[in-house]
Amino acid sequence: MCELIGWQYFNRRGLDAGLAKELARETDLPDVVRSDKTMPRKYDFASSPSLYQTPQHVEIMAADEDNVSLAIRKKQPKQQLTKGMEHMRGYVTIEEQPETTTPPNPTTGEDAYGVPAAFEPIRKPATDSKNNDQKRTDPFQFGTRFLEEGDDIFAHNAWDHVEVDAQYTEFIEQQTIFQRENQVSDFDKKRFNDKPEKWWDKFYGNNNANFFKDRKWLVQEFPVLGEVTKAEGGDVTLLEVGAGAGNTAFPLLAMNENPKLKLHACDYSKKAIEVIRSQEAYTSQTLKTLQADVWDAAGEILPPGLEPCSVDIVLMVFIFSALAPEQWEQAVRNIWTLLKPGGEILFRDYGRGDLAQVRFKKGRYLDENFYVRGDGTRVYFFEESELRDIWGGETAEKALEQLANDGDSKPKFEIINLAVDRRMLVNRQRKLKMYRCWMQGRFQKPNLDATKTLNGKEPAAP
Repeated sequence: MCELIGWQYFNRRGLDAGLAKELARETDLPDVVRSDKTMPRKYDFASSPSLYQTPQHVEIMAADEDNVSLAIRKKQPKQQLTKGMEHMRGYVTIEEQPETTTPPNPTTGEDAYGVPAAFEPIRKPATDSKNNDQKRTDPFQFGTRFLEEGDDIFAHNAWDHVEVDAQYTEFIEQQTIFQRENQVSDFDKKRFNDKPEKWWDKFYGNNNANFFKDRKWLVQEFPVLGEVTKAEGGDVTLLEVGAGAGNTAFPLLAMNENPKLKLHACDYSKKAIEVIRSQEAYTSQTLKTLQADVWDAAGEILPPGLEPCSVDIVLMVFIFSALAPEQWEQAVRNIWTLLKPGGEILFRDYGRGDLAQVRFKKGRYLDENFYVRGDGTRVYFFEESELRDIWGGETAEKALEQLANDGDSKPKFEIINLAVDRRMLVNRQRKLKMYRCWMQGRFQKPNLDATKTLNGKEPAAP
């Protein structure tokens, strides 16, 4: 016997939850649907999930189930915005102009592409440069496709270095105030912060490896990854912190020609590591280049198989934002300890004002710039100056002042690069413009005495 809540019956047939609930109401479905597998087109209904009395047989489908499901889906209108983003309609949508047989009026500052100028991105003065359509190639340049005066906003799927105007900035501030006034309850804060790895386990349990996109852009933004995977790359140990389902590790493994490369993929979600270890690319390794292990970057032990000052490169892509601010100190301490003198951190994460932050509604605010998603996972949004303090040593020095033995033992990385990647993504079909903001950096451990670790003492062995 299979039990489904009424609207879930339709929802599992490929419909979105909103339309599924509407169809359930139209067909007078009660709270619970009980279907006997021996009677695929007959369903028993009960008026309450806890009371199964006076069942009625109701014929729902008169034709083949797949055909009915397909017919219903065809009737389903394609939504421009999800319910969770409806409050941002005026800021991310562009209304279509009515069709006319006469030439349209010239675009003006008051009405550009169907959106008031107040909601338009800031445009640069027009130039005669031919670089506007060229694909970006250099790291930390973040493209050459500038939105200029007279450009068709829908000519490309993305525009680089897009700044937002004062009114959109004001909207972000209003959203932040609203989020702050409607924050997560104290009970839920404790629930989400006590065991964050539990929520990531659920996340990776619900999404298999095919759900995630491989990060093929990494070599372009961090060319050193291309160098160390060449046949002549030499002895290199690379640690990926927050490896997830392996969408960075496996592309690196596939392109690797260096027999001396050691790649450690770590994540504090046991389920994520199970996903990596279950892949054929992992189990069929001949050189055992890739090793995947459970490790908490903010814990007090080092990853399995790694010693202090043994790592050449640490890759941190959208992982630091998953830590609570009070966990940063220990994470910085651990990375410092693991890196060889001269070793580098390759960093990319969310920036303040990113669409992912602005669209959060009530009940998601944990702390300033720190939120919980609907699936229970946490995310922080950084300012450039904040990252300079964290990795450049100012914030870290204050936090570790009592533990440090001398100046050399403080976690003060040299900031080789740190930049803001601002982009406007465009959905031509749905007439949407989405402002994204990411932080990208390269931090290097100074070439100090290799025998010293942070605070003058070694962390516990794994």
